[in-house]
Amino acid sequence: MIDSNKNIEFGDRRLVGQLNARSQVEKMFRSGRLSHAYLLSGPEGSGKTAFALAMAEIVNGIDHLTDLKGTAISKKSSWYTHPDIHLFIPLPATLGGSELQARLDLLSKDPYEIVDFSVRPALTDSGTSKNRRAFYSIDYYHSEIRPKTVYKPNEGRRTVVILTGIDTMRKESANAFLKLLEEPSDNVLFILTASKTDQLLPTILSRCQHIRLNPLTEDEIREGLQRFDGKNPEEAEFLARLSDGNYALTRHFDVETLRQTRSEVIDYLRYSYTQDVPKLLSMIKEWSRSLNRENQIALCNTLEHFLRDILIYRETADSSLISNIDRLDVIEKFCKSMQDALLIDMIEHLNTLKALLYQNVQLKYIFTALSLRYSYLMRGRQPVISKDENWKHMPAIGEM
Repeated sequence: MIDSNKNIEFGDRRLVGQLNARSQVEKMFRSGRLSHAYLLSGPEGSGKTAFALAMAEIVNGIDHLTDLKGTAISKKSSWYTHPDIHLFIPLPATLGGSELQARLDLLSKDPYEIVDFSVRPALTDSGTSKNRRAFYSIDYYHSEIRPKTVYKPNEGRRTVVILTGIDTMRKESANAFLKLLEEPSDNVLFILTASKTDQLLPTILSRCQHIRLNPLTEDEIREGLQRFDGKNPEEAEFLARLSDGNYALTRHFDVETLRQTRSEVIDYLRYSYTQDVPKLLSMIKEWSRSLNRENQIALCNTLEHFLRDILIYRETADSSLISNIDRLDVIEKFCKSMQDALLIDMIEHLNTLKALLYQNVQLKYIFTALSLRYSYLMRGRQPVISKDENWKHMPAIGEM
């Protein structure tokens, strides 16, 4: 049980969107009844970690990310300094002594910071090529996580244990963790986050109250960028269109770089059609050199939006439906020259390869393979090399 408080609400101090989930949690907290475990699921960039931290603060009466309407019981300034709130993130196999603390420090200043090692291998651009798969090992569970669950609350209502990315938990760790969920202590509350719930043990799912976070809309992201990130309305509008629902990542996009990149994307499609190899390799090499991970993903989003505009305009001839309205003349030319293009397949191939960026595959390989596929798809033909035989691209790109 938790003291019922009709004044508890999330407010809009820092959270972006998720009004339905906010309302759901407010009703639960106002009722005075808490589950021992909550699972927050939703796509990347939807704000699962920020939402989890806000929930933890409400439970222990911290007036920071949310609005407790003057009913706070804690004198702590945030979750970061509260002795009864413990945050864990998946860790890579090798970890520098100060690496984890540096990420938690960032998160204490902004709950939407990207701190996942697998998405952001290093906090500086110099490390973006590293492959750092992060997970919950059994040693991590026994040495760090399990001990926190036996603590009684020091000054809060509950000992709150937050595990982000619980879908990365190794099998042996998941089985060990399941025992905690099966025999919960009255003093402990778990808040878990996951992007892929199908990778969780069904028994873990069944022991959690599930709260789903929706993909953020362009309007929500635009508002967040203006209010919390200092973007002017024009910049926020531009970035929101390229966000793909991921607010956390979009904040790192560079507006001027992306405006220049959009023109280069048009050239990339032209060179892919003609298979102008020298120009393609030169462009891809420069992208690999100059764009960090966040702007590489934004590059993919830019290309996807342009392809969608071509598809929509080819089918409807309605310019009011396209987002790149200032390049309507170019879109019209592509529509005429690519009447047979398999545009939906082109978008699907792009998204398949874009996912590899999150696995630290180098952009030069991704966009070289994509150009080879596009040379066929733009002519209404399927690529010679199928999706299931990606390795066959290697002879063509081995000299890069």
